[in-house]
Amino acid sequence: MDFSQVLKTVAPWIGTALGGPLGGMAVQAAAEAMGISDKTVDAVKQALSGATPEQLLALKQADQNFALQMQELGFKQLADMEAIASGDRKDARALQSATRSIVPALLSGIVTIGYFGILVGLLKGWLTVSSSSEAMLLMLGSLSTGWGVVMAFWFGTTAASGRKTELLAQAPAVKA
Repeated sequence: MDFSQVLKTVAPWIGTALGGPLGGMAVQAAAEAMGISDKTVDAVKQALSGATPEQLLALKQADQNFALQMQELGFKQLADMEAIASGDRKDARALQSATRSIVPALLSGIVTIGYFGILVGLLKGWLTVSSSSEAMLLMLGSLSTGWGVVMAFWFGTTAASGRKTELLAQAPAVKA
C-alpha cells in the first residue's frame, strides 16, 4: 500500500491535506505528533513505516486537532480539501492545454530518465550505495516522489480515487 494511502487511513484529514496546498501544515502536524524533529514528507514516511501503537494514537489525535483547525479555516469536509488539490491539478492541466508549453514535457522526461537511470545503474552495479553516498538514496527517494507526481499530472488520479470522490459526493453532509 502506498504511503499516502496508509496516512489517509490512519489520519484522513492530514493524509488528504498532504497532497494539496496545505501539505506543509499536514506534514508539520504529523511530524509533531510522531515526535520527529525533521518535518519533511520523507521523515514522516520513514517514521510511519515503523510507527509504534502509541505514535499511531498520537497521529490519530493530531488528525482530530488538524480537522478542527481546518474546519476553523472553512473546510467542513474532507471533500473540500480534496477539491482544492484536484482543482490545482486541473488548473495545471488546463494551463498546459492552453499554452502547449514544452516545459512540463521536458521536465517530465528529465525526471523519468533520472529515476529509471538511477534504478538501472543500481541494479546493474554501475552505481553503488555506501556510507559516503547516502545522497544517492535521498536522490532516488526524491525522484520516486517526483515521478509519481509526473504520472499524476499526465494521467490523473487512480480509478479508486475517482470512486472515492463519487462516494463522498453522494454522502450526506456532516453538520458542524
